[in-house]
Amino acid sequence: QVQLVESGGGLVQPGGSLRLSCAASGSIFSISFMGWYRQGPGKPRELVAGQANGGTTSYADSVKGRFTISRDNAKNMVYLQMNSLKPEDTAVYYCNIVHLLKTYWGQGTQVTVSS
Repeated sequence: QVQLVESGGGLVQPGGSLRLSCAASGSIFSISFMGWYRQGPGKPRELVAGQANGGTTSYADSVKGRFTISRDNAKNMVYLQMNSLKPEDTAVYYCNIVHLLKTYWGQGTQVTVSS
């Protein structure tokens, strides 16, 4: 079993920055994908950024140029650096990994962008 724990959410003013972290623990052998999703109020969950093995990275159009995903494979960590935050980035952010063809989710961390 794999457990994911997110951290780094909070309240930030428009234009500010936050860095989310996600630690994966448990019986980990082969993670093929690590990424971040978010779900805003009244909206469906959407992919924000993801990185597959080999370095292929994808971003939602709404965050390109502002958010950066990175991984530390040795520590089984994934990060999301969020810059130039906007009120519409307000959401619960979820860490997501695919491990041995199974998908795992973190509990979510709230990000609120407001003045």
